[in-house]
Amino acid sequence: MAIRLVLADDHPIVLHGLQRLFERHMDIQVVASCADGVSAIAAVQHERPDVLVLDLRMPGEGGLDVLRKMSAAQLPCKTVILTAAVRDADAQEALRLGAKGLVLKESPPETLVDCVRSVYRGETYFEKDTGSSTTTAVGDVTGETLTPREVEIVRMVGQGLRNKVIAERLSISEGTVKVHLHNIYEKLKVDGRLELVLCAQEKGIV
Repeated sequence: MAIRLVLADDHPIVLHGLQRLFERHMDIQVVASCADGVSAIAAVQHERPDVLVLDLRMPGEGGLDVLRKMSAAQLPCKTVILTAAVRDADAQEALRLGAKGLVLKESPPETLVDCVRSVYRGETYFEKDTGSSTTTAVGDVTGETLTPREVEIVRMVGQGLRNKVIAERLSISEGTVKVHLHNIYEKLKVDGRLELVLCAQEKGIV
């Protein structure tokens, strides 16, 4: 059974290119192509696709706006973010809102195809913006057991809270929060907040 796919990008050339790319794969069926966020939400509601490939930067309602509305409506579609560049804060927010994959537009086309297939299978797949097309597929992550306080901090990071706010809520110093985060990174073998959120989602912490 083919993966039902909706595409959303405000650049006609990119959108056409994505259609042609996926048409070459028998296991993927493009059921709608959308040039803006409003159309993307309508297509997801009407077509009930398996996966949505969503441009992060679109005029009007952008990718994050689409994710917020999909989350509020509890639409079951899995989402892959496609973007030319991404800030950690935007990527973290997209993941918090339920995105399961992130691919840079400079990547080889097959990277996006692989990402769609991985996300469809229930995996999380994202690319780091490292200046090169380095792909990291997040699978099982093993580490030492987190303490209750560390789990609490991970959940707050997953909500998008910064160190200062976490410190205020827990009545501890910002320095103590940084120490806890350092220990969490070491235990979970992650590098930074974005990877922490991905790992925590995989482990069911957030």
